[in-house]
Amino acid sequence: LMDGSTLYGRYWGCLAEFDRLHFETCFYQGMDFAIAEGVQRFDAGAQGEHKLVRGFEPHITHSWHYLCHPGLRDAVADFLLQEREGVRGWAIEARDALPYRRGD
Repeated sequence: LMDGSTLYGRYWGCLAEFDRLHFETCFYQGMDFAIAEGVQRFDAGAQGEHKLVRGFEPHITHSWHYLCHPGLRDAVADFLLQEREGVRGWAIEARDALPYRRGD
C-alpha cells in the first residue's frame, strides 16, 4: 500500500508456514523498494519490539475500531486508560535505545 509519500508494509499471513516470510514481506522488500524509488517514508505498521532491531523508530498510533457490546467497549476503554502511560514510556525508552542522532 502506498500514498503520495509513504509506503505501508503489511502482511496478514497465509495458510502455510514459511520461515521469515513475515519479515521479508513486511520489512525487507519494503525497505528495498522505498530506497530504490526514493519514497520519503516507510511505515512498517504498529506493534512489535522486533522492529527496533531492524531500525524502525516507534510511533504512537491510534485505532479506529468500534466495539458494539457496551460491556466489552467499557472494559477495553478502561484497559486502554491503564495501558496508555506504559506504552508511552516504552516508546520513549525504545527511541532512546536506537543508535540515531537527534536533531534537537
